[in-house]
Amino acid sequence: MQTVVTGKNTEVKFGQGLPTVIIAERINPTGRKSLAEELKLGKFDIVQSDARKQSEAGAHIIDVNVGAVSVNEVEMLPAAIKKVMSVCDRPICIDSANPKAIKAALEVYPYKALINSVNGKEESMEEILPLVKESGCAVVCLTMDETGIKNDVEARFNVAKKIINRAESMGIKREDLVFDCLVMTASTDSNSAKITFETMRRVVAEFGVSTTFGASNISFGMPNRELLNIHFLTMGIINGLTAPITDPLIEGLIPAMKAADFLAGRDLYGMNYISDYRKK
Repeated sequence: MQTVVTGKNTEVKFGQGLPTVIIAERINPTGRKSLAEELKLGKFDIVQSDARKQSEAGAHIIDVNVGAVSVNEVEMLPAAIKKVMSVCDRPICIDSANPKAIKAALEVYPYKALINSVNGKEESMEEILPLVKESGCAVVCLTMDETGIKNDVEARFNVAKKIINRAESMGIKREDLVFDCLVMTASTDSNSAKITFETMRRVVAEFGVSTTFGASNISFGMPNRELLNIHFLTMGIINGLTAPITDPLIEGLIPAMKAADFLAGRDLYGMNYISDYRKK
């Protein structure tokens, strides 16, 4: 089972057993004051610069999020996506909590996108899944619902099953569902990573789907965050992670990912690992 997304002259495939794909996270104003201020002014210099840098660093998919105070996402998200497409041919992950903004973005993106995201709330499934069906794109599925994010493997797994059942009843293919088993901060819950990995293993074993998560979430509040993020990502690869949302500009992240792919049997004879080594 393979998830496929596309950009201009570009096709990206990911899934269980395939090499890991990076969804680049930097175009997001959360915690980035300079980007938030620029978006408020209707400017996209940082957006375009980040798109170029992440693509050149080895990102496969570019996440685009413009959600900031005083920013009209319905207008700005499509505009940002156009700006990214003008400098980069990578597929785009349309990232917004606003269904109207997602719909507007889909209207300007002529390829197969990844939507971020739907969850198990009835309102979310009613608003997002029809957009997925109509556009034929793929979608990130968060394992949370009206009760919030449960600190429990069984509860998160049951949300995944609910989303799959609803999506397939609408004719959405399982390979277009990319499951995020959610990452909570380890500094406040030492079992956070364990719960994420156990949930992911179960979802993969039961449904064979592609998976993602926000790798940097694990390290909030801790020193040397980049070290923790790298190790968390490589551990995720061994546990069924196929497309992490992370920063490809972190030094050492991509070599670590290539090494994990090789050791996890996702890189036949280490050809990707060797190629990356030779480039450096």
